[in-house]
Amino acid sequence: MPAPTALLRRPEELAEAAIPLPPAQDDELLLDAPEADISAAQPVGGEDTEMTIDEEGRPRFPASKNINGPLRVETRKVPIPPHRMSPLKAAWPSIYTPLCDHLKLQVRMNIKNKAVELRTSKHTTASGALQQGEDFVKAFTLGFDVADAVALLRLDDLFIETFEIKDVKTLQGEHLGRAIGRIAGKDGKTKFAIENASKTRVVLADSKIHILGGFKNIHIAREAIVSLILGSPPGKVYGNLRTVASRMKERF
Repeated sequence: MPAPTALLRRPEELAEAAIPLPPAQDDELLLDAPEADISAAQPVGGEDTEMTIDEEGRPRFPASKNINGPLRVETRKVPIPPHRMSPLKAAWPSIYTPLCDHLKLQVRMNIKNKAVELRTSKHTTASGALQQGEDFVKAFTLGFDVADAVALLRLDDLFIETFEIKDVKTLQGEHLGRAIGRIAGKDGKTKFAIENASKTRVVLADSKIHILGGFKNIHIAREAIVSLILGSPPGKVYGNLRTVASRMKERF
């Protein structure tokens, strides 16, 4: 079958239709841009975006203005256990005062939902105020006194640790009651001794134990309570606490 005539060309036609090749890579193509008239440059936008150019040709912009964006209101709701509602109502003036005066939060007690609601406002300045307020109210719901919970607002290195007796040893019935009795002691003397030696606050809520204090202090109190749960006599725990308390005094 003969080839189509459109595909057959003479060598002369091929030479005329040849596409010129790009310049070699070694050849550099330099294009000079026309010099811009710096003095004729017009500022873009208003006064806030006015641009000036220094001697070296670098742009200089004026300092940005502090423009407050839209207010973002954040809320938190802290549920209150039923057995802590009466203490909350009794100590309410002592609770909302540091939240409003110190943290500049808006607070209300929702009796219907049994919760304390916190909200930021335009007067709130601290970024972590809402979290601090929530920790303060939670500490009160766990059973700590208001004076101890207020320390969470004033100090940054305080924490709350919670654990149960069954996390240390599985005890049931009378054995569990005896373990709680060993931790508390007669008239709460053992618990007070642990608090004074470790500089913490301890709350016994049935089989749950809450400790408020610094990181190292919580460790000291937890070790003493764990020893009592495992069956160590209180006299031995007292001796260990005296040793730890004397070492802490030497450090200071």
